[in-house]
Amino acid sequence: MKKYLIKPEPTNPMLTERVNGIDQDNAEINTLVPVERPLTLFLNSQEIVTVMTIGDFPEDLAVGFLLNQNMVTRDDKITGIEYDPDIDVVIVRTERKTNYEDKLAKKTRTSGCAQGTAFGDVMESFDATALPDTKIKTSWLYSISKEINNTPSLYLEAGAIHGCVLCETYKPLIYMEDVGRHNAVDKIAGYMYRKGLRTENKILYTTGRLTSEMVIKTVQMQIAILISRSGFTAWGVDLARKANLTLIGRARGKRFIALSGTHRIDYDSDPAKIPAEPIRFQRKAGT
Repeated sequence: MKKYLIKPEPTNPMLTERVNGIDQDNAEINTLVPVERPLTLFLNSQEIVTVMTIGDFPEDLAVGFLLNQNMVTRDDKITGIEYDPDIDVVIVRTERKTNYEDKLAKKTRTSGCAQGTAFGDVMESFDATALPDTKIKTSWLYSISKEINNTPSLYLEAGAIHGCVLCETYKPLIYMEDVGRHNAVDKIAGYMYRKGLRTENKILYTTGRLTSEMVIKTVQMQIAILISRSGFTAWGVDLARKANLTLIGRARGKRFIALSGTHRIDYDSDPAKIPAEPIRFQRKAGT
């Protein structure tokens, strides 16, 4: 198995804290919880949004957010990225002059799972995006799920966290985590842009629900296959079908459900020969 380019750091002391409490037996416990901290994003001289994040890969998060909001395009030249950890600010500078004063309603994005977009005109490019004819074999799907499940992560260590993983064939490549799945996928988008990684033959995996936002971001990234161990929303399915995105959910052990883009799936494995998912992965408290 090819090594990850990026993978979680569950032992990084900057990403978690230990807190005291009591359990169901009124016994004292000390448990690990992810941190949240604000990060304010600027595009040139304009403040765009404040996101709540665990704080790793701030430059990738900033670039990915701007790309997935159509504020920066893949044709734009980024002339600089400045991160100041003392004031939790990232400034992305572009050669092209930008001004979103008329359309941007400034707000703070929460770390929860609600819609995280700053404005709704991302659909302008959504309708025109043609996704590549990427294929996925069921053997790859099973291999991806097993490898991700067995990768040490904040999700397994502390809960209350979402993960997104960029894969190619059966190999997970980039595994990002955050308190909101929108942040995790934006980090991947930013990393891919900054490293010049192509989207052909790529697959996106998420631990979170397959919502409209996740579908939109995946299409914005021009990735043709989106997989989750969780379920779907109706609008997410509708948008996936509109974009011809392959949408695979409830992928646990030998089971999965595909509700869109099923023509990309090659059934090359017998589910009867795939072991069931271990109990410790079937439900993670606090997620």
